[in-house]
Amino acid sequence: MAIVEMVMPKMGESIMEGTVLSWLKQEGDTIEADESVLEVATDKVDTEVPATHGGVLKEILVKEGDVVAVGAPIAKIETEASESTSAAPAPEAPTSSGKAQEETKSEPAAPAATAANNNGQTAQVASDRFYSPLVMSIARQENIPMAELETVPGTGREGRVTKSDILSYVKNRPAGGQATQTPAASPAPATAQASTQRAPQPMPVSISGEDEIIEMDRMRKMIAERMVDSKRISPHVTSFVEADVTNVVYWRNRVKNQFKEREGEPITFTPIFIEAIVRAMKDYPMMNVQVDGNRIIKKKDINIGMAVALPSGNLIVPVIHNADQLSLVGLTKRVNQLARKARENKLTPDDLQGGTYTVSNVGSFGNVMGTPIIMQPQVGIMALGAVQKKPAVVETPAGDAIAIRHKMFLSHSYDHRVVDGSLGGMFVRRVADYLERFDLNRGF
Repeated sequence: MAIVEMVMPKMGESIMEGTVLSWLKQEGDTIEADESVLEVATDKVDTEVPATHGGVLKEILVKEGDVVAVGAPIAKIETEASESTSAAPAPEAPTSSGKAQEETKSEPAAPAATAANNNGQTAQVASDRFYSPLVMSIARQENIPMAELETVPGTGREGRVTKSDILSYVKNRPAGGQATQTPAASPAPATAQASTQRAPQPMPVSISGEDEIIEMDRMRKMIAERMVDSKRISPHVTSFVEADVTNVVYWRNRVKNQFKEREGEPITFTPIFIEAIVRAMKDYPMMNVQVDGNRIIKKKDINIGMAVALPSGNLIVPVIHNADQLSLVGLTKRVNQLARKARENKLTPDDLQGGTYTVSNVGSFGNVMGTPIIMQPQVGIMALGAVQKKPAVVETPAGDAIAIRHKMFLSHSYDHRVVDGSLGGMFVRRVADYLERFDLNRGF
């Protein structure tokens, strides 16, 4: 028999932790590999986590409601395998493992206690400090126990340890112990503390006996946190263009019944607008970028996220991967499929990761324009306003005339750190151009 630690899996890009909603199996239950063991919620999706090994669920390490970092142990499985991945000293590193064991014995056990095993898997200690999977991976490779990792000064937000912090620490770390802090690293905690002290405090709210108090659900809390973070990270600028989409409206009205009969799917305006955005993205590839510190990452794939309103009133953003490789029919089917899965709570982690640009259709709520907030780490998002009939001046062979046209506003918010007004403005103008030049005689 062998004891294998099951860890919190990575469930999507930028997801660093998950909340345990419920355990589907109990201690002592026999489980098979890939059988669902627990249900986990992230800021993007609720999903079931399968067992990594078959055997007996020996011990559950986290309770329902606990927030667990990616890579942290969540359960122990007793298997019939000959190899053990339990917390035992590694033969090739007896000194480091022995030190980890002594530290474990000297401290009382706790639900969030840390352990290092011969697979190098490390969990969070009973503290408020969070470590990214990259930092944890470097710590494992360098045989840095959690007790020592807790002493590493962090220069990230709220004092978090960044990749540069851990690499600097490793560089100055003696062969068998903790590093001597360099003068540049020592002020970091004070800097983080000062930053925390300068953070604006919410204004007190006056509550009367007739007011109703509604607790935010988990998704609303996470949406609020992500939106506030985005406004802090990216200096937002929004450019507006009014587009004449008369040809789009006439074409869609003409083909919608035929499209539904042939493809079995309704065609809405959303895939047509996404097609125009994808074409503009090819013309201006620097809109398809992400920011990583002082680096700009130019993305090869064009993956369009689309905001979907849920019955609960919350929003979720599934992603159309490789949108530039899909025809209008393919885009329509993918848009409809993702919208259905979102409203039925059937989205998978893969449906929510990898977005490089986002679209929000505020016109579906009757809004003519909006100032959307960027989805980090993307640099742009476009809000599609309601299509309205308006009198407009049109050019004819006989001269200018007043005509009724179908018009809509495109609102483009972009990250002014890397997207200047010229690029942001030209991009949204190019989207409008493609919509205004829409071919009435095209097929689908």
